[in-house]
Amino acid sequence: MTAEWDSGRKAEGERGRKAEGERGRKAEWEAQRTSRRETERTSGSETESTSRCETESTGGSEAESTGGSEAEWKAVAVVGAGTIGLAWAALFASYGIEVTVTDPREDLDEAIDDALPMLAAGLPGGDAAALRRRIRSTHDLAEAVAGAQLVQENGPENLEFKQRLFADIARHAPAGAVLATSSSGIVASRIAAGLPDTVAARLLVAHPFNPPHLVPLVEIVPGERTAEDVTEAAVAFYRALGKTPVRLRKEVPGFAANRLQSAVLQEAIHLVISGVVDAEELDTLMKASLGGRYATVGPFESFHLGGGPGGIRHMMRHLGPGLAEGWQRLGRPELDDDAVATIVQQTEAAYGHGPEAYRERALLRDRKQLALTAALRRADHG
Repeated sequence: MTAEWDSGRKAEGERGRKAEGERGRKAEWEAQRTSRRETERTSGSETESTSRCETESTGGSEAESTGGSEAEWKAVAVVGAGTIGLAWAALFASYGIEVTVTDPREDLDEAIDDALPMLAAGLPGGDAAALRRRIRSTHDLAEAVAGAQLVQENGPENLEFKQRLFADIARHAPAGAVLATSSSGIVASRIAAGLPDTVAARLLVAHPFNPPHLVPLVEIVPGERTAEDVTEAAVAFYRALGKTPVRLRKEVPGFAANRLQSAVLQEAIHLVISGVVDAEELDTLMKASLGGRYATVGPFESFHLGGGPGGIRHMMRHLGPGLAEGWQRLGRPELDDDAVATIVQQTEAAYGHGPEAYRERALLRDRKQLALTAALRRADHG
C-alpha cells in the first residue's frame, strides 16, 4: 500500500473514480487478497481485505472504555469484507450489535447482500434482512471505527500492512476501543511493535476458525503489552456470542489450532501424493475416525481413556517410545508443481469447483457443523 490511499479515501463517495493513486492502492489490495486466499483456504482461517491509510499517527478520540458483559457491547467495526469479515459481521448482528463494515472494494454493499443469506442460515432466526438492518457499510475507515467499542480487523496476512493499518485504526477509534485482529499467525506483539503503550495495551489476537459464525473456537492471544482487563473483556465478549474463547498462555506464530491443523495437513498431503489414498479417501478416513473422536474428546483425553484404568500413565509407559519413533517416519512432502496438481485435481474431482459448487458444499458443511455443535451441547448438558 502506498501514500496515495490517503487521497483516494478522501473521495469515498466517488466510487467510479479511477485516479492513479486509487488504482495503485487497489492493485496492492487485490494482490494481498489473492495471496491470502491461496494460503488460507487450507488453514481454516481465511482473513482478507481491509483498508488503511499511510499515516503513522496513533492517537484516538476520547471515549469510555468498553466493558465485558453482553449488554455493554453495542457497536462493533469490522475492517475487511472478505470471507472472515463478513461472517463476523453476521454473527455480531445476530446478537443485536450495530455493525459497521469497511473495505475499499467497490462492490462492498453487493458483497454483504450476497453473503448474508448463506450466513443467516447458520444463525439464530436465519433472517438475512434483519441482519442487514444492523449492518451498515462505508469505504471510510475513520468513519467506520469512530464509535466502535471493538474493532475486528480481517486484513491480509502481512505484518507491515497490519502495522500501518492498526496505526490508522488507533488514530480514529475511541481511546477505549478493544483492537482485535483475526490474524491466523502473526502475534500481537509484532503488530504493535511501533505503537505507543496506550494503543498496544488494547491490541490482541482474536483468531477464529472458519467459518467463524459457526465454529466455536476463538483463540485469544494477548501481546506482551496487552492489558489484562482488555484480555478479560475480549474473552467475555466472544463468550457472550456463544463462542468458545481459549486464551493462549504465550505467543507463538500460528497460535495453537492452526499449528495442529498444519501438522495433520502435512501428513495428509504426504499420504495422497505418495499414492496411499486419494484426497476423497483421506477425507473419509478423517471424518470416520479422528474427526469424530476429537470432536468429542481431545487428543490428551482420548489418549488417557485409551489406557483404560491406567490412563495416560499406562499409555506413555507402553506406547510412548513407539510414538516418538513413529514421528521420525512421518512424511515431509514438497509442494512442487506435480504435487499441487495432484492435490488440486483430486480435490476438484471429488467436490467440484466454481461458485455453485462452493455454495452447495459450504451449505452442507454448515448444516453438518450446526448439527454436530448442537448434538455435543445436548450431550454435555444432558
